[in-house]
Amino acid sequence: QAQLVESGGGLVQAWGSLRLSCAASGIIFSINDMGWYRQAPGKQRELVAVVTSRGTIQYADSVKGRFAISRDNAKNTVYLQMNNLKPEDTAVYYCNARLLGVERWGQGTQVTVSS
Repeated sequence: QAQLVESGGGLVQAWGSLRLSCAASGIIFSINDMGWYRQAPGKQRELVAVVTSRGTIQYADSVKGRFAISRDNAKNTVYLQMNNLKPEDTAVYYCNARLLGVERWGQGTQVTVSS
């Protein structure tokens, strides 16, 4: 059974850093496009960053230059390095795996940035 497990969230002060991890099991990780999404209270879930199976990377404009997504196919893990965090980055961050239109989601990890 496919499972995505996020970790690394927490409370951090503005301008601080966090590194999120998402460990996948039950899928052929290397052929999945892997992404991070976030959802703040009262807002829709939005794309933060994605790294395709071929290594193509895309970021939301709001995080360009501050966040970095990477994947380790040997460890079935995708990472999100978040630097220079802002209070508006506060949200639940979700890991996503996508293959041929089939999506899987993790349970989410809370990131709270205090001013």
